[in-house]
Amino acid sequence: MEYVLTCEKLSKRYGRFQALDECSMHIEKGAIYGFVGKNGAGKTTLLRVICGLQEPSAGTYTLYGRKNGDRGLAGIRRRVGAVVETPAVYEGMTARENLRQQYRILGLPSFDTIPGLLELVGLGDTGKKKVRNFSLGMRQRLGIAVALAGSPDFLILDEPANGLDPEGMIEIRELILKLNRERQITVLISSHILRELSRMATHYGFIDHGRIVQEIRADALERACRKCLRLCVSDTEVLARVFSERHWEYTILSDAEAELYERPEVTELVQTLARESCRVLTIRERDENLEGYYVNLIGGGSHE
Repeated sequence: MEYVLTCEKLSKRYGRFQALDECSMHIEKGAIYGFVGKNGAGKTTLLRVICGLQEPSAGTYTLYGRKNGDRGLAGIRRRVGAVVETPAVYEGMTARENLRQQYRILGLPSFDTIPGLLELVGLGDTGKKKVRNFSLGMRQRLGIAVALAGSPDFLILDEPANGLDPEGMIEIRELILKLNRERQITVLISSHILRELSRMATHYGFIDHGRIVQEIRADALERACRKCLRLCVSDTEVLARVFSERHWEYTILSDAEAELYERPEVTELVQTLARESCRVLTIRERDENLEGYYVNLIGGGSHE
């Protein structure tokens, strides 16, 4: 497995406040990694550390095989583009002028690729319009264009859909998917809009109190969120035998609970189990999504 980024027991302390607590993360090449956590869980701190904007208090991270502190890491960072917190753009300039400035900062020899980059992010027709007159979605897309100026193959985005209307969210989503599929750019994206994130992410990392509590592939999470019937019964051994005889797919959760991934006729199901001396105490349908999975994993409360 080839990883663009790994973090091992990464910690960051501000005085008495532990922002990151032995945080470990693994991002595969080609992934869209959805980074999920509550307000104050440590998401932005981790992104700032990865981008070199802050130094970790302890632990290590490895970017394209180079550990933090290695002499060659600065060169490796040129392969990374990032928009952390808010897009760093000049409001008194046009989109084209902003990109020209970024090209100068990066020491790029020519401005020839700027028109194509503006077209890529949907800003090709903004002309002489100043950034101060851009919508929030246009600013976000310009921020991504600035991050793409050096042709990175790893893109870090901090809440790119924050504050956008539905149309703006769709535009950002389609842009991220296009960058990933057509340009093979690996993307690390933090977002509190979980429904939108679920339409893009191939992998997830859930952070709580500065520590990654779970990393999971999207296909595995989808299986965990499958629609099913949750039954509470008097005897799961009998239930397992009855379900196995019918070649039904099920999972035993405890001595009293099980999940059935079939769609039987409920009255017949209850009567069949009753004939085998297994009482059905409760039965309900479970159809969990990313948000429900997150709440069950981390607990309630507001989140980023």
